[in-house]
Amino acid sequence: MGKIFKNQSALRITLKTFCDLEDATAVIRYKKPNGKTGEFSAAVSDAVKGVIFHEVIEGEIDFSGWWVFWAYITFGDGRTAAGEAANVYVWNEGKG
Repeated sequence: MGKIFKNQSALRITLKTFCDLEDATAVIRYKKPNGKTGEFSAAVSDAVKGVIFHEVIEGEIDFSGWWVFWAYITFGDGRTAAGEAANVYVWNEGKG
């Protein structure tokens, strides 16, 4: 995977949950380098393999530093599950 840069909008965040998402909804939760948390909407690209994604829009990746992303699934019967966290470094443009 190539580097991700602050303010990049040509980016798809993809997570594999390793669970069946046939009757489930998903979001991608995050923690920014400044400590603030939130979530991005997510679509299911492969329900059987448990793959979700979010197409980043301008302004969403607004800090450089270490971001943490994880899946959060809500199943049709109301049960919920959080996925394993992935740490991703976001660079300032022009940095190596």
